[in-house]
Amino acid sequence: MARVLVAMSGGVDSSAAALLLQRQGHECIGATMRLFDNALAGLEGESTCCSVEDVEDARAVCARLNIPFITFNFAKEFKTRVVDRFIREYALGRTPNPCIDCNRYMKFSLFLQKARELGCDYMATGHYARRVDGPEGPELRRAADRSKDQSYVLAQITREELAHVLLPLGELTKAQVRETAEREGLLNARKKESQDICFIPDGDYLAFMERSTGRKSAPGELVDEEGRVLGKHRGAAGYTLGQRHGLGIAAARPLYVKEKDMERNTVTVCFEEGLYSRGCLVTDFNWLIRPESFPVRCRARLRYRQREEPCRAELSPEGAVELTFDEPQRAVTPGQAAVLYEGDRVLGGGTIDRAIK
Repeated sequence: MARVLVAMSGGVDSSAAALLLQRQGHECIGATMRLFDNALAGLEGESTCCSVEDVEDARAVCARLNIPFITFNFAKEFKTRVVDRFIREYALGRTPNPCIDCNRYMKFSLFLQKARELGCDYMATGHYARRVDGPEGPELRRAADRSKDQSYVLAQITREELAHVLLPLGELTKAQVRETAEREGLLNARKKESQDICFIPDGDYLAFMERSTGRKSAPGELVDEEGRVLGKHRGAAGYTLGQRHGLGIAAARPLYVKEKDMERNTVTVCFEEGLYSRGCLVTDFNWLIRPESFPVRCRARLRYRQREEPCRAELSPEGAVELTFDEPQRAVTPGQAAVLYEGDRVLGGGTIDRAIK
């Protein structure tokens, strides 16, 4: 059996992961990452994770399981690698996914480094995804519970990192996880899940940007696809592609945000049909299973809650991945992740650089 450092968030999933690994005979150590210094992150009040309550819940579960518990303070690293990057990307008019960056740089880089320093063979998390030993090494696969699958946010893990990761919840449903925790008497068996970006619990991205940078967003023009001015916006960074509500424009048909020009400080809106693109260019691509030749047929997911769509993937001369979809895709958003699948297997993932009309 192995020595495993388990990432403990204080929630039921990571607690159940530790419980299941202990039942399998592994020597477990529970560890919570303190990712927040509210002043460093520009946050007022309590965040939706890494709170004092979360840390105490994780500590109590470890005491219940009779395993050691430690905490790591990664607040400075989290600000630099996740929060600051989020601010920079939004200022450029892109829409980043900070959960992917947190997994990439915090949970499966810094945390794994700590696991090695502690002499652990593996690290483990409560993510709903499967890690399987394939013919050419470790593979990342979708979870058995499709409604909870989190493989999309793990696609930036490297193969070397994946070799030292355990994902004990991959074959379980959320209901089974809660039942297991309840039978064991874990205090957080019915704890509510957080659905927000943890450092923006109120969901007001623009206000967060203004607090963090100390600069008020400049109002600008809302324009149509021909450049005609339709109204005013309160700050381009506060709008997302495909957004319908909050535009303040009266029209015969619903209007949606199509694109943002941060240099001109304009937000372009269009009707529904103007949102669709036939493909996209994906950069910073991390291959977990690299195809032997290109182009390759696969499926791609462009958002966390989106289904995988059939497409063709081709390599550009610069090493980026160009995706062409069988059916045009709605509101392809620069900054979001594109993850490629072959059946249940994750081929890899990268960052959408631009839509291809």
